Amino acid sequence: MASKDKQQTKGQESAAILANLKTHLDMLDERLDNMDSIVSALVERVMSQPLTVGFTCPHCGRSTEVSVIGNSKPVRPGASK
Repeated sequence: MASKDKQQTKGQESAAILANLKTHLDMLDERLDNMDSIVSALVERVMSQPLTVGFTCPHCGRSTEVSVIGNSKPVRPGASK
């Protein structure tokens, strides 16, 4: 009788752990979807205007400038043109 109770308790603990894991995975999936939306919006804005990024090398102190110019919005796979 005692072993049956222990098995039920372990089963309930396992179910609770799995439910918690599923909740965390769902939250991570939602966050990744939100990040994808933000990055996509940022890329669309950048592609519509010139962008210049400048940085300095921490080792040699040399300054470098990178310019990106886009003239069209990126097309997502599967989207109609």
